[in-house]
Amino acid sequence: MKNVGEAPQEELATGERSTRNRVARSILDHGPSTVAELAGRLGLTQAAVRRHLDALVADDVVEPREQRVYGTRTRGRPAKVFALTDCGRDAFDQSYDKLAADALRWIAEQEGGGQAIAAFARARIAAQSGVYRAAVESVPAEQRAEALAKALSADGYAATARSAPHPQQGEQLCQHHCPVAHVAEQFPQLCEAETEFFAELLGTHVQRLATIAHGDGVCTTFIPKTSKPAETSETASHEASKTMSKTHNASASTAGRNPA
Repeated sequence: MKNVGEAPQEELATGERSTRNRVARSILDHGPSTVAELAGRLGLTQAAVRRHLDALVADDVVEPREQRVYGTRTRGRPAKVFALTDCGRDAFDQSYDKLAADALRWIAEQEGGGQAIAAFARARIAAQSGVYRAAVESVPAEQRAEALAKALSADGYAATARSAPHPQQGEQLCQHHCPVAHVAEQFPQLCEAETEFFAELLGTHVQRLATIAHGDGVCTTFIPKTSKPAETSETASHEASKTMSKTHNASASTAGRNPA
């Protein structure tokens, strides 16, 4: 029989992660817990629990707190308890996607629901637009796709911008991750609103080539090369309005393959 000390490093690391997950799960199931409570529930020594808690605190999964005392406080310092952080809770499946999809489905079933979903999708993008707009407007036109990709990456979309393959003249904006993909699969209005926003933000018609929501490996948007001179704000606003209309029609024409 092999001693623990003789186990491969990878096997030990896997065991450490498994035990660490058990510690976090116990806190999720039972609420803020002391070291002694965790040790008793998990059959571990208190020293082992402390070691795993130190690692979880370093990873921002749990945080130490002073234990709340209800009723008369006894003498001495209150016991320290460990609770999950928001980051720690997000590591567990909390069915946020299902909740969002259920809410949108209920709206869609009401009178005028389809228009309401589209309005919500546009309002959601508008609420997030400030950071993207600031990033794009702070650089020359030829750097705007790259600036947008960086801003999207900061929001978890893992985006990149690169030259489109020949013979296309332009760039491809690729989003390698989509935080709302499961919901967008059922409600393509989310993708359509995003595409409209990209067109308005970049001042040119864009074409959505692929989406994660539709089963593609990456969301890909083609941004054609443009050599237009800078427009006045009034002209830009008029062109943006026409662009959003064109984008909506293009989305409908490609709905057989992609939702946007």
